[in-house]
Amino acid sequence: MSEIVIRSLETVQEIAQTEDIQRVAWTMSDLDIIPGHALHAMQHNGAVLLGAFDGDRVVGFVFGVLGTEDNPNRVDQVAAARLKMYSVIAGVLPEYQQHDVGYRLKMAQRDFALRIGIRLITWTYDPLESLNARFNIGKLGAVCHRYLRHFHGDMTGINNGLPTDRFETEWWVTQNRVAARSERKWRPLKLDALLAGGALLVNEASINDAGLPVPPLNYISRPSNLMLVEIPANVQNIKRADMALALQWRMHTRDIFENMFSSGFIVTDFVPHVDDRGNPRSYYLLTYQDS
Repeated sequence: MSEIVIRSLETVQEIAQTEDIQRVAWTMSDLDIIPGHALHAMQHNGAVLLGAFDGDRVVGFVFGVLGTEDNPNRVDQVAAARLKMYSVIAGVLPEYQQHDVGYRLKMAQRDFALRIGIRLITWTYDPLESLNARFNIGKLGAVCHRYLRHFHGDMTGINNGLPTDRFETEWWVTQNRVAARSERKWRPLKLDALLAGGALLVNEASINDAGLPVPPLNYISRPSNLMLVEIPANVQNIKRADMALALQWRMHTRDIFENMFSSGFIVTDFVPHVDDRGNPRSYYLLTYQDS
């Protein structure tokens, strides 16, 4: 592997390589991918399309378009005052995913937004995907208070029949939270320290005979300024082994997040943990109105 270079995708041939990245990184079918000619047309009209290059090979990319943030309380507000970037898709080939390529692509996207005066970048992801949660919420410093049910409808390959529920994350690129993470200053929070400081664990999972985490039948709903919500550390393993359990996790966490977001809580961090038996565990930290 040579030095990875991040730059704009400049030719039709370079852009065409993003199609295979979508197929491999996201297991997308040809019906689901964004074709290269569409990416090229949108880039020509102001979209950001950045690639990670290993020599002449495109090994990752990120694509974003300008949009507007809905503001129902200000129907008179002009579009320019509500301008944001929507990060449509990012992907990195598997053999390059442990080399900070995705992180560098997102930081290059942030630099692009800052240059053109955009403060907010949003995107969606599956809230049950622990690796994406660690990256988006923990490493990048995005936050979330919007839960979207079955956002993409039925999709082949990616969700294997699960409802395509998504978090809509907000990446406020000028905030201190994000600036600190751009300097690689994020350190994962410790579960024991949070619990000792008064954080409330909403839904502690148990481990079944197959070694898979199982959500509790009920969850704690009394309020605290700091709340921890457990998700599977590896939902893909659960999908392969027990789709009924994967669906149970989807419906369980949907109910929790919809209730907590409507009560004023915001996802502000991600907490990895290894329990006393060596099982990896994953938690979102939610704070009340970002207190």
